[in-house]
Amino acid sequence: MAKPFRSEQLNDLFNDTTPFALIDIREPGEFNTSHIPGSSLIPRRRLEFDLHSAVPHAGSLIVLCDDDGRRVSQAVATIEAMGFDNVGWLDGGINRWVSLDYPTEWGVNVPSKDFGEKVEVVHHVPEIDAIELRSRMDRGEKMVILDTRTPEEYRRFCIPGGRSVPGGELALRITDITADLDPDTTVVVNCAGRTRSIIGTRVLQRMGLDREVVGLKNGTSGWVLAGYELESGATRDRLPNVSDAGRAAAEAYADRCAAEDGVRFLDIAGLDAMANRSVTESMYFIDVRTSEEYDRGRIPGFRWFPGGQCVQRSDDVAVVKNAPLVFCCDGRARAALTASWFRQLGHQEVYALNGGTRAWAAAGRPLESGMSIAALNDGSIAGGTESELLAEARRSVPAVSARALDENRPDVIIFVDTSQEFARGHVAGSRWVPRGWLEWQITDHVRSNDASIVVTCVDGRQSLLAAATLRQIGYSNTRVLAGGVTSWQAARLPVEEGLSGINRTPSDVVFSGPDRNYADMQNYLRWETALGEKYAAD
Repeated sequence: MAKPFRSEQLNDLFNDTTPFALIDIREPGEFNTSHIPGSSLIPRRRLEFDLHSAVPHAGSLIVLCDDDGRRVSQAVATIEAMGFDNVGWLDGGINRWVSLDYPTEWGVNVPSKDFGEKVEVVHHVPEIDAIELRSRMDRGEKMVILDTRTPEEYRRFCIPGGRSVPGGELALRITDITADLDPDTTVVVNCAGRTRSIIGTRVLQRMGLDREVVGLKNGTSGWVLAGYELESGATRDRLPNVSDAGRAAAEAYADRCAAEDGVRFLDIAGLDAMANRSVTESMYFIDVRTSEEYDRGRIPGFRWFPGGQCVQRSDDVAVVKNAPLVFCCDGRARAALTASWFRQLGHQEVYALNGGTRAWAAAGRPLESGMSIAALNDGSIAGGTESELLAEARRSVPAVSARALDENRPDVIIFVDTSQEFARGHVAGSRWVPRGWLEWQITDHVRSNDASIVVTCVDGRQSLLAAATLRQIGYSNTRVLAGGVTSWQAARLPVEEGLSGINRTPSDVVFSGPDRNYADMQNYLRWETALGEKYAAD
């Protein structure tokens, strides 16, 4: 039975060693504006898809919060239906927390960003600003620009001439990247803003690379603010093969970091023991290799989260506080280095599997393969089967095809994904009713319980769950567009774009990178830099 937690009780949890998760179920825009330090964001519309991987054991303590307590009641019912049985909510929400003078913060992935600024200040991580970098490029100075973001981010836009080397791959690949470069070639590390650039530069600084290494101050955002154009559609994302010398250098470095930072190594028997513990407590088993390696063969039970993103999004990786983490790769370098960052972030029980997938296979254990990253890491599929709540919704909610909907329009068509996705394209005449506010906002658009309603979203999954909710609360003539707007577009039916018909200012989306306007970029970068001021004072 779910129970309320007073603000004082929640504050006590933060000062204890009890494993627990504080999950904010509001939308990213709301979370970005203000949230409780130490909370993790899983919007209500994502609970059925993300919660099982975020909280691996159903008996772990989960405390939910929103602004005033209205949405929490619906979220509690959802996660109890998912099998979680140790659930609470913050009584009075964040509003009451603030009224009692407990702290809040703004931004997303704040623990990692704060840590990045600390690393820069404490270790004097060298950097170069965009104007100086451009001047050196114009002078024809020797340099290689390494973009430590995900390959998807890199392909969308990058510093002209840069190549993609995700942060978790830097130490493993850098020996081979620089093997044929002149000794006076500078290595420039960049990301979209600051954190991944700082962390990547620090990796090479600590490794003792025998050449100049600098981070690009403020990343691609700083490049844009300096008045320069980004390159779009770059294809320089093929990683070099790892030579014996490159692997040896990376593993020697990883061993040193593990020893200095307190990372513990596991053998296969030790991993078995950790798997036995996971029957009674939440534990995180994370594979930090590339997506291609993970797809080819992985240890059963390991979730994919590439090493650089693990550090960038540590509060998304380890949602349950005080829970153990086990990292693996194909040897030990990438796993141990990611584990060392988590130790520096303050996590107490952190392990690396010595030998990784190779040791597992050598022990005669089978590797899994053949299922896509998206299927394994989107909670719509858990253990290879569709989540029970989504499957039940699929059985209980009538579906209508795109052609049938076009020929026979209902009284109301609603779209329940984000405002950004609504603006990209929706069935003409649709009303935006975000799933997180469904029960409260549906009456603004539907006057009678007998009205015919068709629920839509991007791909047909959020709409299934939303339609099931509407039928449960009395809107019996509710159907869903099979396959969502994706199927509508596949049928070559016209879509409407923009925020047509939206009366409330959306607060659900956080823009990043060049999607921000100039003022937002400036304020964001200043906020990030300011996080390090307390460390400079120390």
